[in-house]
Amino acid sequence: MSTKAKFDRAEVIEKAKNLYWEKGYHATSMRNLQDVIDMRPGSIYAAFGSKDNLFKEALNCYAQESTEHLANCIAAESKVLEGLKLFINSVAICNGDSAPNGMCMIVKSIAELTQNDSPELLAVAKTILVNVEASFTDIFRQAISNGEIKTDKDPAELARFFQIQLIGLKTYAQIANNSSVIEKFIDDIFNQLQD
Repeated sequence: MSTKAKFDRAEVIEKAKNLYWEKGYHATSMRNLQDVIDMRPGSIYAAFGSKDNLFKEALNCYAQESTEHLANCIAAESKVLEGLKLFINSVAICNGDSAPNGMCMIVKSIAELTQNDSPELLAVAKTILVNVEASFTDIFRQAISNGEIKTDKDPAELARFFQIQLIGLKTYAQIANNSSVIEKFIDDIFNQLQD
């Protein structure tokens, strides 16, 4: 008969996600994890197999939360581009102080991990970023279909452009710390999308 886990797996992954997001993969020690998620190393290994597996689950948790947030923003507005603008505002301006780190966790992980020391983790992070771009492509395809963007635009190119702008904007927002400047950049991005 198997014993039921005495911890809330989703809560542990959420806490680990925030720790990894704040400190990065390499700077997060097993001791840090033990303190934050309130589990002994043996229990962590029994539940997740390794620090790497817990990190993968944390990355996937971050990706799932971001996907849900994007969908909620799109659903909250009458036009697709308005929903996308709500999303970029919320991640670049609104949650800058409340998030463990102003930088996207996936982008931060890709910047930190290398092909030599963490190829499997790097591959997971890159796959998530590819999936995000695919989601943006679908959104732009819908915006074109709705007449919000010219029909001669390529949704995949728009998605790539948008993702690059979003990554840069979130990084710049940490330096600028000026919401009116960020809002102007966001307006410029959407003007370029619709030109």
